[in-house]
Amino acid sequence: MTVLYKDNHVIIVNKAPGEIVQGDKTGDRTLADEVKAYIKHKYNKPGEVFLGVVHRLDRPVSGVVVFARTSKALARLNEMFRVGGKIRKTYHAIVCAAPAEPSGTLTHWLTRNEKQNKAYAHRQEVPGSKKAVLDYRLIGSSDRYHLLEVNLHTGRHHQIRCQLAAMRCVIKGDLKYGAPRSNPDGSICLHARHIEFEHPVSHKLIAVDAPYPEGNKLWTVFG
Repeated sequence: MTVLYKDNHVIIVNKAPGEIVQGDKTGDRTLADEVKAYIKHKYNKPGEVFLGVVHRLDRPVSGVVVFARTSKALARLNEMFRVGGKIRKTYHAIVCAAPAEPSGTLTHWLTRNEKQNKAYAHRQEVPGSKKAVLDYRLIGSSDRYHLLEVNLHTGRHHQIRCQLAAMRCVIKGDLKYGAPRSNPDGSICLHARHIEFEHPVSHKLIAVDAPYPEGNKLWTVFG
């Protein structure tokens, strides 16, 4: 965990692949726990530290995660994420095949299988589906892999992973969505690279970039 930005109301960190943002059935220590410990030590705070989880990244994904340090910031950030269009998030993905077009917009209707913890993309609306829209742009290529920049218009479960796989651009290491092999560290090559939003209290513009994870050397090819 690396702190990218902090003030009295907000703290933004760079999540490492493999960390979980909030507790799950594994019982593993969470990123939220790490951030609380950091705040308690940094500011010598007595008692329990308040920290609000605003959004999440999948465990094998790395990059920007925003937490609220006050209840006022938490309520306002939750509303900003809920409404849509208030938070600009940009992801980078290393994929196993180049897209047919160097840029474009993907629109699908996604259904979710809870038992498999997996999303499925449909070309048309089906019962129980939710509309998913993203923009992508090819920004780099190596001999074997390609780097896509992705901007979300909606926030659906496994949206980027599912939609890129649906256009045959599977994210490297993502076995769940069709990658031929896993990454050695269990990560997938999806990184929340940038976030931009109006501060929930001061209303100034916050824009933060997260460096690529150091453990996977493939990122350095595009870094």
